[in-house]
Amino acid sequence: MSTEQQDERTEQDERPPDWWHRDHPTFTALTGFFTGLAFVILVPGVFAAVLSALFDYGRAEELFPFVLLTLGVPIGLVAAPRTRRFGRYMLIGMSTTLLVVVGVAALVVWFLVEVEG
Repeated sequence: MSTEQQDERTEQDERPPDWWHRDHPTFTALTGFFTGLAFVILVPGVFAAVLSALFDYGRAEELFPFVLLTLGVPIGLVAAPRTRRFGRYMLIGMSTTLLVVVGVAALVVWFLVEVEG
């Protein structure tokens, strides 16, 4: 590797992030919101899959409530000043997803009881 290549590499490494990572007003909000949405959908499912792969059904069922410990991730992000905005939008994404899932489930149960029952 020549000196020119090393100089070129250090210039690329020291280059500041692109403008949309640094300055765009909605970048942090959108990434936080969709991270919260994916977090609510993926984390419990992956946690259940790993538990069922490692333990028998009864033991996996007993250990599943420990998935609530993952709520410490967005709370920790909100507590740290540097990631506070991202963590806040992640919590908004998580709560919005939960609200939609619970609302649709309640509507389906109501429909099944009232109309089909």
